[in-house]
Amino acid sequence: MRNFLIAFLLFSFTYTNAQAPEKWSSSEIYSQLKKLNFLGSVLYIAAHPDDENTRLISYFSNHKHARTAYLSLTRGDGGQNLVGPDLREKLGIIRTHELLAARKIDGGEQFFTRANDFGYSKTPSETLEIWNKDEVLNDVVWAIRKFRPDVIINRFDHRTPGSTHGHHTSSAILSVEAFDLSGNKTEFPTQLKYVQAHQPKRLFFNTSPWFYGGDEAFAEADKSKFISFDTGTYFPLKGLSNPEIASLSRSQHRSQGFGSTGSRGKQMEYIELIKGDMPEEDSDIFDGIDTSWNRLKGGKPIGDILQAVENDFNFEDPSASLPQLIKAYQLIQKLEDEHWKALKTEQIKDIIYAVSGLFLEAVVEKPTAIPSESIKVQLEAINRSDANIQLKAVTLYPNNSEIQPSISLKNNDSWNSSVVFTIPEKAQYTSPYWLRDKSSMGMYTVNDQTLRGLPVNPDYAVAKFQLKIEGVDLVFTQPLVHKYNDNVLGETYKNFEIVPALNLRFNEELLVFNNGESKLVSLEVVSNTSKISGKVNLTAGKGWKIEPVASSFSINQPGGIEKLSFKITPPTEASETRLIPTALVEGKTYDKQLTEINYGYFPDQNIIEQAGMKLVKLEIEKKGEHIGYIHGAGDSGPESLEQMGYSVSILSPGMITTNNLKKFDAIVLGIRAYNTIDELKFRQKALMEYVENGGTLIVQYNTNRGLLVDKLAPYPLTLSRDRVTNENAKVEFLAPEHPVLNYPNKLSNADFGNWVQERGLYFPDSWGEQFTPILSMNDDGETPKTGSLLVVQYGKGYYIYTGLSFFRQFPEAVPGAYRLFANMLSIGK
Repeated sequence: MRNFLIAFLLFSFTYTNAQAPEKWSSSEIYSQLKKLNFLGSVLYIAAHPDDENTRLISYFSNHKHARTAYLSLTRGDGGQNLVGPDLREKLGIIRTHELLAARKIDGGEQFFTRANDFGYSKTPSETLEIWNKDEVLNDVVWAIRKFRPDVIINRFDHRTPGSTHGHHTSSAILSVEAFDLSGNKTEFPTQLKYVQAHQPKRLFFNTSPWFYGGDEAFAEADKSKFISFDTGTYFPLKGLSNPEIASLSRSQHRSQGFGSTGSRGKQMEYIELIKGDMPEEDSDIFDGIDTSWNRLKGGKPIGDILQAVENDFNFEDPSASLPQLIKAYQLIQKLEDEHWKALKTEQIKDIIYAVSGLFLEAVVEKPTAIPSESIKVQLEAINRSDANIQLKAVTLYPNNSEIQPSISLKNNDSWNSSVVFTIPEKAQYTSPYWLRDKSSMGMYTVNDQTLRGLPVNPDYAVAKFQLKIEGVDLVFTQPLVHKYNDNVLGETYKNFEIVPALNLRFNEELLVFNNGESKLVSLEVVSNTSKISGKVNLTAGKGWKIEPVASSFSINQPGGIEKLSFKITPPTEASETRLIPTALVEGKTYDKQLTEINYGYFPDQNIIEQAGMKLVKLEIEKKGEHIGYIHGAGDSGPESLEQMGYSVSILSPGMITTNNLKKFDAIVLGIRAYNTIDELKFRQKALMEYVENGGTLIVQYNTNRGLLVDKLAPYPLTLSRDRVTNENAKVEFLAPEHPVLNYPNKLSNADFGNWVQERGLYFPDSWGEQFTPILSMNDDGETPKTGSLLVVQYGKGYYIYTGLSFFRQFPEAVPGAYRLFANMLSIGK
């Protein structure tokens, strides 16, 4: 029983976003009362952040008042980033918090599996092989058993493999299988230590005209198993329509550029029954399912009390409901059904907290601490009602520091105190739990069953306030937070995190050597404590020379930084290694690097991982010196070109003039520049004149939807959705004698080895005869795609369009990608 409760609480309630605490208005309390009185749940399942139908999630949460959640199989790690350069694991963190922001708006909850978004997949068979189907299925069953939905809704159709992203179809396939397995005690039996088997009542597919190819085909479809309902509901308590709420939720997906304008009026949704019995009432997915308190043994008297509370709710004095809420709370503690008991206990506690006008907070004096450190915690408690409330004790966990004020909290009289909190010596550093252990291409490693599915880490350090409200004992748990006043933003909250005493960070993640010359690297030793000194040793692979091998440091205050310089000399032959720093301080070793993810629209996040830098010796030649780079949707292109030995200037749209461009040997446009920079449509003439006058213009991939220019190239060029997702797909040279394949680096098929995630995307599928297609490639079972690299001479210069994924290859130092791009920059020189 104890394991069940621990798992339930971890899954549902004990993570926060280090934002200002929610303070419900009367209308919000009333909405929560309606949810307290509804005992039904819906789980929506799809593959990625942005796949969810926010209209449905908001509709079921805010109109039906059902407990509603979105299970996204991945965190979107394999996508692109429109708000910055971070990709892969960092992008997964960004999109995780965008989903949490979306759920905060639409009222849903958010869960994940361990599936790693490895990039676009054309078939579910490929997806499920890379993901490890059994393990992801395990996680879907786990989510169903933990959340215990009455109804599951799939975003995608399990019957149409190959018609959409392989991840999409796979999410539906796994959901259909999990629907049958979750109620079987012989399947995944190790989960039953924490949860009970659970059989949902119905499984639906959220269909629409899009899945039928248009309105006409949809109108003719067999709808005998369809349920339709209007999700255009207006909520007077919120002053918003359901579609408006859904658009606000959708707009949280900022890294994908999914800003959405709200709408009003009727909006129909359709769901098709896949498994279970068909509801008799056309518009109610819960038809035939008791969603009242009567579904529970001992639930009727609870329902009677809470229905009266809802009916008689006093918006001007919510605390008038407190005596009845306390009675209902006591009855809930006697329920035999542990799932509903735990769920409804937390819900009613939140309402009791709100109607009482309670405010409980534990604020630490700084945002970070190291293991074994003692810090001061400022406690505050206030009762803003006439309720009889006593504060008995406050206990800090995990080290159990406790004070026992045993005082009565009078209306609007604030109680404040402080206590010293000592971080345990073996406390785990604060870093996303799914990134702590090494992952595979398709799966994250999470050995702790109770962590699986959580969107973020459970709160590590908390304060438990033990209160007696109207004679009944209740405990409210609050995370330890750091709060300060920002001169512009005012009251500002930050996560409280456990960090290592030393943070070892290089000034770069990658260092590329294209000749035998030495390079200097700078290592910053950042102290998170006072008066620390020691020695840092660097190690690398065979043939790499490090001078000096070790260097001493001494730092006196927290936040202090000492920069150490080392000279790195590469071996004569091509080589790849990791440069690993280790600090030795009084017999203890430190080897961690803390990376901050700061975007401003979600709480700052840290990744703590093995410190190090990738070193790569390439056999590469280049021509030209000065490159102009126009940033697109976020990539590490400029840094990568500098690694090759070029001088790179970042060009804003206003700097793109015929005269300014003359000094550059080549101009490079970042990924999706023509999708994201509106001003480029006014600068296209200058770019074409630059080429005509002898310059080289390299345009990296754009999507065919949302182009901001009418004419992408000097000659006809049409983008498509063609892509090659197999990073190992065979590459054929269509123009083997072309300079771009021969000068100054002679390329071969070996240069297309060890690529990552994909070959490329959004290739052109038609172009003017003036262009020369350079490469041909295709995924298994598909026709050759010849538009990945197109070159044309225009006037005295060259225009190059490429859909090859250089933005993924550069950070991984893929040698062939660097050599090919060097040839592209060197063309005509």
